Formats: sequence, C-alpha cells, structure tokens
Amino acid sequence: MACSLRSPGWPALRLRLGGWLLLAGLLLALFNGVRADWDFAQILQTVEKRYGPLGPARGRIEAWSQMLQAARGAPEREQLNTVNRFFNQQLNFQDDTRIWQQTDYWATPVEALIKGTADCEDYALAKYFSLRRLGIPSEKLRITYVKALSQNQAHMVLTFYSTPTADPLVLDNLIGEIRPASQRKDLLPVYAFNAEGLYLPGKNGGQRSSDSKKLSRWQDVLKKMQAEGFDIGDG
Repeated sequence: MACSLRSPGWPALRLRLGGWLLLAGLLLALFNGVRADWDFAQILQTVEKRYGPLGPARGRIEAWSQMLQAARGAPEREQLNTVNRFFNQQLNFQDDTRIWQQTDYWATPVEALIKGTADCEDYALAKYFSLRRLGIPSEKLRITYVKALSQNQAHMVLTFYSTPTADPLVLDNLIGEIRPASQRKDLLPVYAFNAEGLYLPGKNGGQRSSDSKKLSRWQDVLKKMQAEGFDIGDG
C-alpha cells in the first residue's frame, strides 16, 4: 500500500529532477561559452579590418594563440614562466616615441605583436591578459608601476601574488628570470592596478586606494581589445 501511494510521485519527481539537470546543463554550457577560448580565426579577420594586412605579424599572433592553448591547465608557476618567456622573446623593446611617436601609449597585445616591439607597459599588459585568459584571477595579478633605479626611469612590470599577503613574483622585460619582489632591489614600487582597483605600496600587498576605472589609459586598452574581438569584460 505504501508503494502504491508513493509510486505516482516518483515519475513527477524524476521529471522535475530531469528538468533541474537540464537547466544546470544549460547554465554550465552558457558559463563555458563565456569562458570559451578566444576565436583567433575571427579575431584575425577583425584585426585585419581594423589595422590592415598583418604580414609577418600574423605568425606572431597565431603563436600567441598556440602558446595559450599549450599552457591551458598547467600549474600556475608554469603558466607564469611560459607567458613571461613568450612575450620577452616575441617583442623587442623600444620606447613609445619610436614606436608610436607619442610620449606614452598603451598598446594592446595585438598592437604590440603587429609591431613586434613594445614599451615596458605593453609587455606587462600582454602578460596580464594572457594569464587572465589562462584562468588566473585578476586579484592575483597587478600591473605595477615602479621606478627602475639602475636606469633612473619609470618602468612597468607585472606582479603575481599567490596569496594577498605573499611576496609577489615579478614578470619583467628587463630581467627574463621571474624573481620575488624582495630580490628586485632595483625596482621601487609606486602604484599598481588590476580589474579590482588601484593599490599603493605597503605591507601585506599594499592598500587599495581607488577604482581602476579612473585610469583612462587602462580603460582605453579594454575598449581597444573589445573592438579587436576579445572577450575580456572589465579585465
């Protein structure tokens, strides 16, 4: 008797459960779609319309795509090494006045790869967006403005925090080896930023001081990348 009373409810329950699973599957598919790989075939078409024939730069952009594919799923430190090495090898350093005939221009990774040359901030930006694409959260990454003491000039690097209070690792174009910030006595931090905000130097990862939306050059880079076909959100 108990079975006959329960049996009419089980089909409805199974149907309801099936509906939940279907909904979960659709949501997962939607989520995966948002996080899907950048469509470099489409991006190359968009970039050529925007900047003109790519020539040898096409190979550099395709190599970037292949590097991202190969590094996906690797341990974080391996991803850091791979991305840092890639851009240090692909790009030659020149200052903005020679590349862009401007005193300060922040290039997208595509713009830098098209030129084959980059100023320090372009290295840092390209490494940041690549590591973000590989799944490293923005709160672990900061584009850090420093003073390079040996050159006595402004410089920019990418820093990686394994934890909010950790000694960050420095990804730099001046020194190819990734080293902890405590070993980079040649760099004096001034400020840093990521998608979450701006940070002043200090203990335990520094103090968040403002919103990165106030950085006009950062916002310009985000808009340019979106126009190039990259799904990057707020960075």
